[in-house]
Amino acid sequence: MDEFILANVKGVYMTNTVHGPTPVVIISSEDEKIMPIYVGMAEGVSIHSGLNNEVTQRPMTHDLIMTIIERLGATITGVQIDEIQDGIYYARLTLSYDGSTIDIDARPSDCISLAVRQDVAIKVHKSVFESSTISEDDLDGSVTIDSFL
Repeated sequence: MDEFILANVKGVYMTNTVHGPTPVVIISSEDEKIMPIYVGMAEGVSIHSGLNNEVTQRPMTHDLIMTIIERLGATITGVQIDEIQDGIYYARLTLSYDGSTIDIDARPSDCISLAVRQDVAIKVHKSVFESSTISEDDLDGSVTIDSFL
């Protein structure tokens, strides 16, 4: 565990990039350092909905996945963001099923969306977090995703 830090989702924001307004998930450590993970609009909306316990008329994709996991008798036991290569983050979703532990390669945005729905700890490898840390000033001009919904 000492290779990983526990992280929380601070929120989903919209920021301007060379590609236009882009959703960014801000992850914070216990010592209040932050790192951004840029995601697609659908993923940003899903994470935001999960953070706010919003229920839509029809299940969103991550809600469907949660229902499938639960109905199969499995539980999400962990999310690890453990690598970054060429600016792309890599993550694993850990499931407990029938006495076994299963690690599944997944996009960090999907892992985060599921983790916030089940209140599962998010762990980030120390080297990944330290290489991705930004200052609060880097968020100047960013607004919460609410203003785009």
